[in-house]
Amino acid sequence: MSAIEPLCKLIGIDPHQLSKEEILILEADLFTRICEELKEVFREQHKNYFRLMKFTVEMENNMLESNFARFIIRDILLTEEYTLSGIAQYADVHEDVVDEVIAGRNTNPSAAFFRKMIELHRLVKCDIYNLIIKKIAAQYLAVA
Repeated sequence: MSAIEPLCKLIGIDPHQLSKEEILILEADLFTRICEELKEVFREQHKNYFRLMKFTVEMENNMLESNFARFIIRDILLTEEYTLSGIAQYADVHEDVVDEVIAGRNTNPSAAFFRKMIELHRLVKCDIYNLIIKKIAAQYLAVA
């Protein structure tokens, strides 16, 4: 089963009736929506910091954007299901790459690395993703 099939089932779409281009567009839209929802989760986690620092919404958005990969990796580590070396092995990169992201020295990791981090995050935080997928499915259904 492809990653897009569960969402298609939730919103009543037969993915086998979609062209490859349509599936790619749907996957890209889904990935974007998931990332936006995750940023809102992180915004909620950091709301006291934002309030203390008197951040504007624009400042919050910039901070969330530049630290997004870092927050994902830290969230994975907090589950204690993976270590730094385990994350590096999963992503098939050297530990230094993961360490640079965590330390904030690399705020723009490669798309392939970032995608692997989202995949791993989804594995260790499946409850959040189930809620996000249901929310996205409801948004898709509201448009239909």
